[in-house]
Amino acid sequence: MTDTLHGTATASDQDTATTDLDPALRALTVDNVKSCLTQVDDPELGINIVDLGLVYEVHVRDEGDVQVIMTLTTPFCPVGPSIKQQIATVIKRELDGVSKVEVQFTFNPPWDKDMMSEDAKAELGIF
Repeated sequence: MTDTLHGTATASDQDTATTDLDPALRALTVDNVKSCLTQVDDPELGINIVDLGLVYEVHVRDEGDVQVIMTLTTPFCPVGPSIKQQIATVIKRELDGVSKVEVQFTFNPPWDKDMMSEDAKAELGIF
């Protein structure tokens, strides 16, 4: 089964790990992957990659493969490899049945501040 995620949303508490929660929250679903991704912050801005609008798509396949298609704030962002590693670590730690995590960077469409959630804009003072 393949699901796709578009847009952004906020999590009520990005620091809450799902390991001690209801088993349904550990299930490998697009929504649970997206929730995990709120634990990954852009190191320069200190805001999670979901609220920043950097995550374009999430696919979960029956065999446990997860694909995250995302962008960075600039094509020359030096933290790309670090963010990829953080994403794989969080998803594998928090969700059951993950066999592989693939993170692909795309710059089409290019990131723009209008992709950010309202909460992220407010936190950065963008109105």
